[in-house]
Formats: sequence, structure tokens, C-alpha cells
Amino acid sequence: METIKLFSGGLLGTYLLLSTLFWPSLSKPHRLPPTTPNNTIQQYLIPHNTQRSKLGLPPLKWSQKLEKYASWWAHQRQGDCSLIHSNSKFGENLFWGSGQDWKPSDAVAAWAQERSYYNYKTNSCAHNKDCLHYTQMVWRQSLKVGCSKVKCECGDTILACVYDPPGNFIGQKPY
Repeated sequence: METIKLFSGGLLGTYLLLSTLFWPSLSKPHRLPPTTPNNTIQQYLIPHNTQRSKLGLPPLKWSQKLEKYASWWAHQRQGDCSLIHSNSKFGENLFWGSGQDWKPSDAVAAWAQERSYYNYKTNSCAHNKDCLHYTQMVWRQSLKVGCSKVKCECGDTILACVYDPPGNFIGQKPY
């Protein structure tokens, strides 16, 4: 019976092997790849920033930290697909769509359509209409956003976007 030795040299060989394997990981910081591809990130950012640019507001920047939080919360809703807010320290927009063929831009477009229900002069939404998704999108102090899309167990889709700093403070106008 023939035995094959992969390494010889005892402790010295083991040390050299381990140092070659682990030294590069110690000398260079690891950058985790983004969890969302750049083209998908742009599907969230472009429509957000289009609305903001119409008002002369600075563009939102993508935050992986907020993306991870949005993903965590969307996955919490995966079982029931309910539009229940997380009540976190962040601003938050949620979107539900029947079926799974929803793009990020569809959710952002739905929120942007609420612009027609917002009255800047009175800083209020039209009677029985929602406009708070829109006002969060264009909240002047909100500078970062992270979003996530999840297929629910029932086959529907939920999308969450999280904003920092948050917006929609009572008595304050968004811009």
C-alpha cells in the first residue's frame, strides 16, 4: 500500500502553510461584496433622486447598513407579507405587490405618485389619501437609503426602503 504525503517538514511546514493561507487575510481588509447588485441599486436610487432633483434636493446615497436593515425587516414580513412598520430609528417606506414580477422602480414610482396628494402650503395630504411615502422620499435631511425586495411565502412581493436620517416629523415640511 502506498501512502502519499502532502506536506513534510513537521512544525515548520505547518507554520509556512498556515502563514501563507492566513497572512493575506490579515494584511488586507476584507470588503464584503454588496448584497444587492449595482444595477438593482440604481433601480432604487434613480427614481428617488429624480424626485429629489425636481425640488433641488441633494441626491440620496446608497447605504449597505440600511440595505441590511431593510432586508432584515422585509424578511420578518415574509410569512404574512403585511405592511407593518418596524418602528425603528430610521424612516421607512413599504410596498406590497401581488405576485413576484415587481421591480424596485415600480415601488418607488408608486410612492412618487403620492406627490399629487401632498399640499406643500398646508403641509398635509389630501383627505383620505396617503402622501407620507412621497414626503419621506423627498425629506431634505434624509441623505442615505437602503432597500430590499423579498418574495413572500404566498408568492407576493414586499419591498422596504429605509432612510437616514428619518423624515416625516409632525409640523415640519419635507423641503
